[in-house]
Amino acid sequence: MAYEMYDYLSTIAPDYAYTLNIQPHSQLIEEGQKNVHVKEYDDGSETRIVRSSQTVFYVTLQWDYLNETDAGTIFDLYHDAAKANGLANTFRWNNYGEPSGSRHVYVVRFAEALARNIRPAGSYGYASVKLKILGRIAD
Repeated sequence: MAYEMYDYLSTIAPDYAYTLNIQPHSQLIEEGQKNVHVKEYDDGSETRIVRSSQTVFYVTLQWDYLNETDAGTIFDLYHDAAKANGLANTFRWNNYGEPSGSRHVYVVRFAEALARNIRPAGSYGYASVKLKILGRIAD
C-alpha cells in the first residue's frame, strides 16, 4: 500500500469553507514531524520524551508564474480577515502532489508569512508557500 498523509489524519471541518484549487508548479516539500523532545547530555547519553504520537505535516508549494487573478486569489485568501486571516483560520486545499487516482483534499492553514513576486511583465509568483496540514476531508 502506498501510504499518504491522508492515512494519518482525522476528518475535520475547516473554519472557512473554501478550497484552494490552483495547481502549483512545484510541490517542493512534504514534511512530517513527530513531537519528540531529545535531551543530549555531556557524556553522549540521551533522554527522549514523546510529547504526542500524532504526526504534524507541512507542505511547501511554489507557483512560478501566475496570472493576476490566480495570484490575487491566493493574496486575498491570506490577507482577508474573513477568510484565512493570515495564519489564523483553516481552509481546504486540493493536493495535486498525490497521484490523480488518490488525490485528496486536506484542511490546512498558512504556516508562515506570504511573499508574492511581482514582475514588470505583469506576471506574479510565490516562491514558497508553506501550509500546515491539520486534517482531511472525507472522500
